[in-house]
Amino acid sequence: MDYKNTLLMPKTDFPMRGNLPNNEPKIQDKWNEMDINKLVLERTKDRTPFILHDGPPYANGDLHMGHALNKVLKDMINRHRSMTGYFVPYVPGWDTHGLPIEQALTKKGHDRKKMSVAEFRELCMQYAYEQVNNQREQFRRIGVRGDWENPYITLKPEFEARQIGVFGRMAEKGYIYKGLKPVYWSPSSESALAEAEIEYANVTSPSIYVAFAVEDGKGVVNQDEKFIIWTTTPWTIPANLGISVNPEFTYVVVKANNQKYIVAKDLLEDVAQKLGFENVEIDREISGADLENVTAKHPLFDRTSLVMLGDHVTAEAGTGCVHTATGHGEDDYQVGKRYGLETLSIVDNKGMMTEDAGEFAGLFYEKANGPICDKLEEVGALLSKTFFEHSYPHDWRTKKPVIFRATPQWFASIESFRGELLQAIRDTNFTPVWGETRLYNMIRDRGDWCISRQRTWGVPIPVFYAENGEEIITKETIEHVQNLFREHGSNIWFQKTAKELLPEGFTHPGSPNGEFTKENDIMDVWFDSGSTHQGVLDERPELRYPADLYLEGSDQYRGWFNSSLITSVAINGHAPYKGLLSHGFVLDGDGRKMSKSLGNIIAPSKVMNQYGADILRLWVASVDYTADVRISMDMLKQVSEVYRKVRNTLKFLHGNLHDFNRETDYVAYEDLREVDQYMYMKLQQFIKTVREAYDAYEFATVYKAMNNFISSDLSSFYLDLAKDVVYIEGYDQPARRAMQSVIADTLDALLKLLSPIIPHTADEMWSYLEDTDVPSVQLTDMPDAVAKDNFETLDEKWSRIMEIRSVVLKALEQARNHKVIGKSLEAKVTVYCDEQTTALLQDPTINFAQLSIVSQFVVGGLTSEAPDSAVEQDGIAVTVEKAEGEKCERCWTISETVGSNEQHPTLCAHCAEVVEAYYVEAE
Repeated sequence: MDYKNTLLMPKTDFPMRGNLPNNEPKIQDKWNEMDINKLVLERTKDRTPFILHDGPPYANGDLHMGHALNKVLKDMINRHRSMTGYFVPYVPGWDTHGLPIEQALTKKGHDRKKMSVAEFRELCMQYAYEQVNNQREQFRRIGVRGDWENPYITLKPEFEARQIGVFGRMAEKGYIYKGLKPVYWSPSSESALAEAEIEYANVTSPSIYVAFAVEDGKGVVNQDEKFIIWTTTPWTIPANLGISVNPEFTYVVVKANNQKYIVAKDLLEDVAQKLGFENVEIDREISGADLENVTAKHPLFDRTSLVMLGDHVTAEAGTGCVHTATGHGEDDYQVGKRYGLETLSIVDNKGMMTEDAGEFAGLFYEKANGPICDKLEEVGALLSKTFFEHSYPHDWRTKKPVIFRATPQWFASIESFRGELLQAIRDTNFTPVWGETRLYNMIRDRGDWCISRQRTWGVPIPVFYAENGEEIITKETIEHVQNLFREHGSNIWFQKTAKELLPEGFTHPGSPNGEFTKENDIMDVWFDSGSTHQGVLDERPELRYPADLYLEGSDQYRGWFNSSLITSVAINGHAPYKGLLSHGFVLDGDGRKMSKSLGNIIAPSKVMNQYGADILRLWVASVDYTADVRISMDMLKQVSEVYRKVRNTLKFLHGNLHDFNRETDYVAYEDLREVDQYMYMKLQQFIKTVREAYDAYEFATVYKAMNNFISSDLSSFYLDLAKDVVYIEGYDQPARRAMQSVIADTLDALLKLLSPIIPHTADEMWSYLEDTDVPSVQLTDMPDAVAKDNFETLDEKWSRIMEIRSVVLKALEQARNHKVIGKSLEAKVTVYCDEQTTALLQDPTINFAQLSIVSQFVVGGLTSEAPDSAVEQDGIAVTVEKAEGEKCERCWTISETVGSNEQHPTLCAHCAEVVEAYYVEAE
């Protein structure tokens, strides 16, 4: 007889190699065919909703790794929730307005000056839809489940109409106003920017100290004394209208270099050092408050500069006398406003100096720095000029520097309801917890939101102007524009005249001739995305507002989290989200930002083409996403090794169930052997850990627990042990069926618990299961951890057994290294221990030789009686020697019973018994 044929070896068609790049698209085709998203929603429709609202990525270009990280995190959460008692409709969306699309069309050769605004906007819309379709396919390739056929897109008429409604309700409450004040201005974009559109990069700037001679000292200072100001923007000197001092500071008049200067006392030492003053003598001290309304002579123009009091003046740098240009700084504007100064801006849309800059008119503002410094030096006002490198705000789209520039803009007031905003933040759950402080501080400190943009591609600000210049924003006009946009889209604003856009027969006392004009500015794109709680959550019947969760990158505290909070609290008094979760940025393997110039970009498509989407998803689960994360092809290779281990384990589990029928062969827990009960307990602990980690969005914990469970509890213990039972025993022997029962539970639990992370692989294996008529693991629920009465005592007992086993394995390893044995089944192990452990090792229900995968296991006596050659640890000593007897041809154990059966002389007694009971030798 060929005894190999009597072994019950694993049988499964599940392939060892995943070949994910080729197989995943086929699995996705199957999902599309069955409309898996619809089936999942239908199955869970009566459950409590869980709404994760998708923050819209911008519709431009291929996906980058940040997109992949974001969408996979969302998908893992949604998949987990739908398998744990929730109804989880997920509506993906896109942000489709804004400058990048305008720039992309310009690069394609479209000259916007040769076409109407409406025509150019049509091209923008076409381009946006192309980008949406491109990105949608890439998101689907990653395996993200959602309503991809009906996403929300911010350029759609119904969305634009709801956005106009948000604007109208804010205006109705008095939160929208037009004002002339300094805002971030991008000369490269020729538009105002919001704080969320600013990023910082290092630049080299001039650092100058300038003297302003006293004109009217008000009896406090004298005309032969001079204020010293410090600035890093010499181009703003022509815009200077004042000098700000802190009323709490003490100022000093000092004699230096045959001149008298006024500076803050606390900054005198630093100023003297930087200006090279020697033999500095303090003439007298002056209270900052007493300097109010003193005037100084402007060094370049025939006008005065007013000395004003301002709390924004600090002693951290400079002179304590702050150069104040009301049109080019927020603090400057505010203090100037209090003192009745005009708001003077000296650059135009393109950053060119205007006539108000005098002889410097026509120069680009940066180019004006040199000539202005030369002129200051010529008139004797320039005390010092150096250069230094520092962080400076840039336009996040064009990557060019921005300036503060006063222009007429539309604003959303923050001050009016800041208290409500801060309370809404306190009412929100944050992951990580530091997100609350970050958003709270941003809202606490931010100024009013500049919502107007001087661009073309966006939602128009729905404001009309009467003949006398009066602004018209009424409930009637807003509702009319809303209806027009819902029917025709916002392009109608640029296709029709103001009169045609107003309600029929509309009149206004400011327009006696019935003539009207309309606002040409569009809304900040953050107002678009910040309105999605109305345009999507409150619009789509399957969703609800507020959402349970918003999840985006940490940059969105100043972006989408921020703008959404403002618009929602403004119109409804609460946040649009119950919870906020943020993730970090994706860096390369060395911790550098990915960029084309560095050549270190790893695109999701490259990873999926080489490894597959499930490897990419497994990487996402492996990292601490709450901080910045690193990725490299070497890291992905390591993750693919983990995946291989997972896949092989699934294959092994399934292969050993080929003759197992859950309905007829399943062994109840009470009838399991202790070792199987122990493994069942470990499975329940694993389930509990994973379920709790999923609930807390701690996917790295899921990854580690999965890795540990598969490597330690399964591969290194139970499945290693299972080979000596499942392969060798008769097919329906209780020990074998017991192990198969635990293996079946383990496979079922693993597939369900891993499904949110590696859905393609989980569903692939699910398709090989024969004991289910459910077509996809996605249509099941996650297992609940079960607790049994004996778990506590079982854990205590088996923890000690596993300690003993680890010492035995250590001794076996040493014996192999010393060539005492080859494979562990060649070994006889003798264990020396205390009396309590001896009693444990003499438990007749536990096969310790089988547990240790050795042929013979002997309890030798007390630890103190062990020979010197023994391996000792944890109060246990172990010796290893060659087992006595012959090797069984069937089970490979060394046994003195080999040859005891005449019919099967090469088998041990146990194998001979199994063969005689279950197999008849072929004739």
